Amino acid sequence: MNKVLVIQTAFIGDAVLTLPMIQKLKEIFNKVELHVLCIPATEEIFSASSYIDKVVVYDKRGKNKNLFSLLKLISRIRSEKYSRIYSPHRSFRTSLIVKYSGVKLTFGFDNSSLGRIYKYLIKYDPSKHEIQRNFDLIGYSYNSEDWKIKPELNLLKVEATHLDKIFVNYKSKSRYIVVAPGSVWNTKKYPAEFYQSIIKFLLGKKYFVLLIGGEIDKALCKSLESEFRENVKSVAGKFSIIKSVSLLANAEMLISNDSAPTHLGMCADIPVLTIYCSTVPDFGFFPYNAASNYISYNDLTCKPCGIHGHDKCPVGTFECAYKLKPEIIISKLEEMLNGRN
Repeated sequence: MNKVLVIQTAFIGDAVLTLPMIQKLKEIFNKVELHVLCIPATEEIFSASSYIDKVVVYDKRGKNKNLFSLLKLISRIRSEKYSRIYSPHRSFRTSLIVKYSGVKLTFGFDNSSLGRIYKYLIKYDPSKHEIQRNFDLIGYSYNSEDWKIKPELNLLKVEATHLDKIFVNYKSKSRYIVVAPGSVWNTKKYPAEFYQSIIKFLLGKKYFVLLIGGEIDKALCKSLESEFRENVKSVAGKFSIIKSVSLLANAEMLISNDSAPTHLGMCADIPVLTIYCSTVPDFGFFPYNAASNYISYNDLTCKPCGIHGHDKCPVGTFECAYKLKPEIIISKLEEMLNGRN
């Protein structure tokens, strides 16, 4: 049985978007033993995939950031005697790992750092969705629609007792909408006061609103929760990634910034509305299942100002968010909710 290594040491959203590629790899190479090299933040995601046989964790920003740890990792990879390496990740460190891996058949994108070290360089097409680009990396052919493959995870059930606490004093547990108002990047965050207007609209439609996010989003979500007397609850920082997807799977809809929750919504296969501020859907990270949509104010010369966003608006106006009025979002929500009903 051949062993194949996939290197994906980027963050949660990128990890989720690697899953369909991994699923197809397992289909193409029927009896392959598939390993994934990832960071601690995404170990849970790859460990929950039934297509992956082994997860190798590399804490490149923490305990393993020194040169000795990198050499030790390379030694470990060499000992596995992989037949192939596929690397959707394009960093300098990843290329060093590939270079000294001892593996002859290596596949990377043509915009990878030290790209010449890969045996096969595949064109990174910025006009495509990330799922399509990853399929290109492994040589999987697709048409205009059949690339839209759901990232599969083995989900856990959220404990009923915990849900009871969340929905206390709320009559209909089946009608809740999830809002993810946070992001690592401030210029990806739709303004909190605008989210308040959206939440008011949802409450008027008799939905319960759950606010989700990671540890860094707890203060924002709690602040939004405090603006409402009832039927709005923050669970930011309380659920693991897999339990968050389980929670999403029973929701009517997810409303999210251009951030990781969008991709978790794809795992849950629910309608997702992604709000773009400083970034644009054309980067290839938009929600792609049939019931989902996205919205972006693009009539600006300064947009996009970067693929990841910034801590502050580079021109000081943040018009990409403030010109995208809540009324525009609410109109799109009404359209999506009516289509669902």
